Amino acid sequence: MGILVVLTTAHLINDSYTALLTPILPVLRTTFGVSIGQTAILVAVSAFVGSVLQPAFGVLADRSDRRLLAALGPALCGVGMSMLGLAPTFAVALLLVTVGGVGSGIFHPAAIAYVHRGASARRRGLFASLFSAGGTAGQAIGPLTVTVLGMGRLHWTLPLGFLAGLASWFMTPTTRELAHLRPKWNSYGAVFRGPIRLLWAASVLRSLCTVSYMSLLGFTLSSHGFAAHIGPSLAVYSIFAAGGGIVGGFASDRMGRIAVLRSSIVLSIPLFVVLVYSTPAGWWYYPLTAIVGAVVNANTPVAIVTAQEYAPGHVATASALMMGFAWGTSGVLFMVIGALADVTSPRIAMVMAILLLLPALWLTVRLPEPTDR
Repeated sequence: MGILVVLTTAHLINDSYTALLTPILPVLRTTFGVSIGQTAILVAVSAFVGSVLQPAFGVLADRSDRRLLAALGPALCGVGMSMLGLAPTFAVALLLVTVGGVGSGIFHPAAIAYVHRGASARRRGLFASLFSAGGTAGQAIGPLTVTVLGMGRLHWTLPLGFLAGLASWFMTPTTRELAHLRPKWNSYGAVFRGPIRLLWAASVLRSLCTVSYMSLLGFTLSSHGFAAHIGPSLAVYSIFAAGGGIVGGFASDRMGRIAVLRSSIVLSIPLFVVLVYSTPAGWWYYPLTAIVGAVVNANTPVAIVTAQEYAPGHVATASALMMGFAWGTSGVLFMVIGALADVTSPRIAMVMAILLLLPALWLTVRLPEPTDR
């Protein structure tokens, strides 16, 4: 349990750094004189390095000492993301986002493998959801940090990344003694065959919906005179997303993984559309933001555990596919949504992303319940 607490806290700190990017996109656009589509490049690079490449980091975590990766991750992420406010040019900002992405990419598969290793089969959903909640809470803290400190003082948070790295190093055991259990190289191809492909594709579409909302919300609120509500809106969404993940993980241990995945998507679509067309002027805006955050993200930890149970011999790699590769692919695809926002409007682009949950639902209907439970 001590390791779970430390890694969940490190997850919170790590993801609070990555969440600094989206709320400062409008400021970066003005500072560097770029378009919305160009700011989407920062999101795409962060997603590609920290997420699309995460399966490679997952293989590394399956085959090396995970303790080093779990420790280096938050430190590197802190260096890259907290220094964005001091970037003199768009190119330097791009470099810093890359460094932060590497840190985030090596942390996630190593840390979730420790969490899976310490949980019994009947508590995997709960443990994964608690770990996931740490990251989601971090996504709430990031925007609030921007609101409180402003972009120019984000580097004040850098020591937290080093503290998280040190705590992870001293609290996690070495995995060198597990070298004889490392999977063979030719077995990795099997990880992405079978139902895990459908699960991954559904996760990409769900993640694209989420990243589009979080990245474009600032532009929508600013255009309607509610710029002061960007940070609070993202914070409320993320805080309740953390709670929704815990409820989803707990429910999946009892109701089944696939039932929770399907239910979350069905409820998300109409609620999300209504939220996009709401503003803070309405009393229902923040309560609806909380509900949508909880419902949409209820399936995030469930998808991770489902992937682990589909591929029990490659836990870190399977986790990376769901946590990083799915999110990262959606981040790269967000460039299309960002371009759509330039030619239409951010609100229309968000609705188009939400409608992608319909094929995601079709994919989950085809998924079998995992047998490794």
